[in-house]
Amino acid sequence: MTFGPRAHRANLLLAGSLLAFTAACSRGRYAPADFHLPPDGDAERGKAAFVALGCNTCHRVSGVDLPAPTVEPPVPVELGGEVIHRLSDAYLVTSMMHPSFELAPYPKAQITAGGHSRMPAYTDRMTVRQMTDIVAFLQDHYTVARDRQEDITH
Repeated sequence: MTFGPRAHRANLLLAGSLLAFTAACSRGRYAPADFHLPPDGDAERGKAAFVALGCNTCHRVSGVDLPAPTVEPPVPVELGGEVIHRLSDAYLVTSMMHPSFELAPYPKAQITAGGHSRMPAYTDRMTVRQMTDIVAFLQDHYTVARDRQEDITH
């Protein structure tokens, strides 16, 4: 079966439309790939801001010596540690600004009150500098787990 120039143009138009649609879906306001914090986040300043804002009263950070959480009942959400994929800066910022958006995978009774996250939104409680530095601090304490299949085969 052969295709003439008209069918070829139609296929190119279809392919171009699909490519444009795919690009539009992965870009823009709703795509985390387009979210970028300033590159000058400082983990040490982030640790200081984490304590100054009282984040440590509820959360521990894996591998970091901080004052112990004091909130009752305790919040089981420990930050940092091993994850299966790298967390985006957008995810961490969203977690601070709108903590009820995506609740951590813990028993809801332990992390919610009235159907919302027990964590307050920090929208009006921190500066962009503090947010940028806290994200840098937290990113330093997450490690991506190696593929378990690699461990088995090597």
